[in-house]
Amino acid sequence: MQKCFQKLVFTIFFIPIYFFSYENSSTHPLSDDFADLVSELSPSVVNVFTVQKPKQSNENQMPFDNIPPQFRDFFKNFPPGFPFGPQPGPQQSPQEERPQALGSGFVIDPSGYIVTNNHVIEQANEIRVKFQDDTELEAKLIGTDKLTDLALLKVETKKPLNFLKFADSDKARVGHSVIAIGNPFGLGGTVTSGIISAFNRDINAGPFDSFIQTDASINRGNSGGPLFNLDGEVLGINTAIFSPTGGSVGIGFSIPSNLAQPIIEQLKKFGKTQRGWLGVRIQEITKDIAKSLGLKNEEGVLISMVNPGEPAEKGGLKAGDVILEFNGKKIKDVKSLQRSVAESAIESKAKVKVWRNKKMKTFSVRLGEREKFDETVKSEEKKDDEVEVNEVELDDIGIRMKGLNSQTRASYNIPKNVNGVVVTAVKRDSFAAKAGLNVGTVISQISQTVVKSPSEAKKILEGMKKKGADAALIQVFENNFSRFIILKLK
Repeated sequence: MQKCFQKLVFTIFFIPIYFFSYENSSTHPLSDDFADLVSELSPSVVNVFTVQKPKQSNENQMPFDNIPPQFRDFFKNFPPGFPFGPQPGPQQSPQEERPQALGSGFVIDPSGYIVTNNHVIEQANEIRVKFQDDTELEAKLIGTDKLTDLALLKVETKKPLNFLKFADSDKARVGHSVIAIGNPFGLGGTVTSGIISAFNRDINAGPFDSFIQTDASINRGNSGGPLFNLDGEVLGINTAIFSPTGGSVGIGFSIPSNLAQPIIEQLKKFGKTQRGWLGVRIQEITKDIAKSLGLKNEEGVLISMVNPGEPAEKGGLKAGDVILEFNGKKIKDVKSLQRSVAESAIESKAKVKVWRNKKMKTFSVRLGEREKFDETVKSEEKKDDEVEVNEVELDDIGIRMKGLNSQTRASYNIPKNVNGVVVTAVKRDSFAAKAGLNVGTVISQISQTVVKSPSEAKKILEGMKKKGADAALIQVFENNFSRFIILKLK
């Protein structure tokens, strides 16, 4: 049976190849459309080589240990060789530095600026690039951005270099033809083609994930290379693939040009990124949350927490506000706000339109700098002897609560900058359990009202029930993360 199956697969696989080969040779002459374009673009695409200091051997080292932290979760479920960044080589002596052909890059300026991926050149002692004509030059690292996995290099040359222009990636559409040129498996100058399969792919590589997905064949070594449209413009920077085998299966990801360009300009100007910063934690708007807030649709993002002393707080924004517009741009989801804020100039004043208490309000917020943000900010808190520690129970909702003091904070591992009441018990199959409340969860707000004590929380919830409310919007803190949930009241 197995031999018959193998024979069937062989037959099915090879007959179409013969058929299409025959049809192509007889009825479809070879086209020079791609050939002319590739000939024009190839001189601007480079192979990237580095020299790295060897690491001490570790037999227990995972195959993805050399992958940047933001990519490890994406890659770790796949076998060795899956990522198409650094390629493993033979064992070297501890004293020896080893050259590696790591990836690709492309020239964006005649003076010698070259774009590649950060993971291609990370931890390199020396970086070199090789052009189509076999010219090899040493490259200086201008700057990197780990959050978008971009790096900018510079080579010194006596003559102007052929360079590439960026496309407007927002004008591209699913189904448009694309071309990739790069250095897969060390085979420089390799050309593949395909189409755009999708936009805005999130692969959990970082907060600004918005990848172009393509079926153009991309493999290890293509990292940092360009993805072209048929006008010869750079539509994206090839960065990652999805593959259970390590080779291309037609699912590759590229950083859109419109996301990359502002980052590259900052690296060119400052040698680092300078992103705008609001100082808030945000979450998506669900249907239930939108209904509870009186919103007509699920657009915008909900502020789940405002960092003390940060720009948002100084500008008047509060937890429970829904950000609908930022500097005139409609905010549809978390990614769109993150990107809009990051692309704004630091110290600039941003107009933020929010939904608060079923009314539209506009605030002016002077933005900070993301890179300078310290997550260990101090906040004002109540003294232990001022905190109500009596346990309060709401039987119909199925919850018991207690005030926060040094003892309860220590018992439930609650940070000092988090205020509210802690859940000490949850009834099985109750409204509280169905809402996702757990023992140790902190309730900070109820229906956009700050909760300071268990008795106050009980009063608010009972008051809402008397007024006929079906549910309450609850701000909770759990596992070092703040979010909003819907708590059914009846």
